[in-house]
Amino acid sequence: MVASTTSLGRSGLHDWVIQRITAVVLAVYVVYLSAFVFSADSLTFAAWQGLFGQTWFKIFSLISIAALSFHAWIGMWVISTDYIKPTGIRLVFQALLILSCFAFIIWGAQILWSV
Repeated sequence: MVASTTSLGRSGLHDWVIQRITAVVLAVYVVYLSAFVFSADSLTFAAWQGLFGQTWFKIFSLISIAALSFHAWIGMWVISTDYIKPTGIRLVFQALLILSCFAFIIWGAQILWSV
C-alpha cells in the first residue's frame, strides 16, 4: 500500500468524501447568498453590514472559506500529482498551495471578524 504524505485525507476515498462535503457546504452558501441578493429590496451597505454583522453568518462564512480552501487543495493536489511529474517541482507547488490556502483562511477570518 502506498501512502501519500501530501494528501489531505488518509485515502482517495477520504479525499473524495471531503470534496463532496465541501461542495455541499459551498452550494448551500451560494444558494443562501443568492437568495439574499435577489430578495433584498436594495443592496445597501447597511444591508450587507446587517448580514455580515450576525455571528451565525460570520461562522457560516468562515466554514465556507475553509471548505473552499480544502476543496481547492484536494483538486489541485490531484491535478499536480497527475500533471507535474518532477517531484521537486510538485512539492514546491504543493507547499505554495498549502501556504496560499492557509493564508486565505486567515485573511478571511480577519476580514469577517473585523466587521
